[in-house]
Amino acid sequence: MSRLSLTTVVSLVSLGTLGFGASLPRSSVQGEYVEARTADVYTGPCFANGEVDLVGDLAVFGWRVTKGTWQGVNLDGLAVVAAVKASATLGDRFRTAFPVKSILIIDERANLEQRLALKGFAQRVSKDLLQNIVRVDYQPISLTFDDGNLHTAAATLVAGTLAKIRTRAIDDGDHICHNEEVWYEPLTEIDHAMPAYALANEYRGQGLGTTWSSPYKRSAFVASFQYRD
Repeated sequence: MSRLSLTTVVSLVSLGTLGFGASLPRSSVQGEYVEARTADVYTGPCFANGEVDLVGDLAVFGWRVTKGTWQGVNLDGLAVVAAVKASATLGDRFRTAFPVKSILIIDERANLEQRLALKGFAQRVSKDLLQNIVRVDYQPISLTFDDGNLHTAAATLVAGTLAKIRTRAIDDGDHICHNEEVWYEPLTEIDHAMPAYALANEYRGQGLGTTWSSPYKRSAFVASFQYRD
């Protein structure tokens, strides 16, 4: 019986690995995103230091896919929303927010394959915030923008009866200290984020052991996203 040389074996393994990788469905999704937290994300150090460890451990965020596929599954027009409860202020530079408990709200129009793909997408781009999902709900989800223009920063996200975010652009009256900046970065991997003023930030579902309504804060982001894998 002939023996394969070590070089031949290595070459065959490499070819097999490349062939397996090439067979995996590629992902390319783009769309719109909004988030709101219970602490100001656009603020000055005096306000930020006054809120840290007291608020900011709760957040709602969601994506609407305008076009794309995730691991071969078409997600055009579908949406997914998350709500999280962290152990400390999300984004604090000096203390971890983990462990984090999360729930998902998945677009009720999605079929089983799309539901799994939306869950996988949200987990992949959420910086480990959705690794401990304790509940999944299925609700109608809408994400709209005033005049249809994301750049106005005026967005409304509604996830059935469970969650809602409504934002407007930050204006001159929101500059209290006049040294405000983006203190906390967005919670997920997104592009072209704009800080926004939250007129509504609500979660009224189950699973997190708490509900909240935290309006009238500089606590939101509006953004677009484009992800390729």
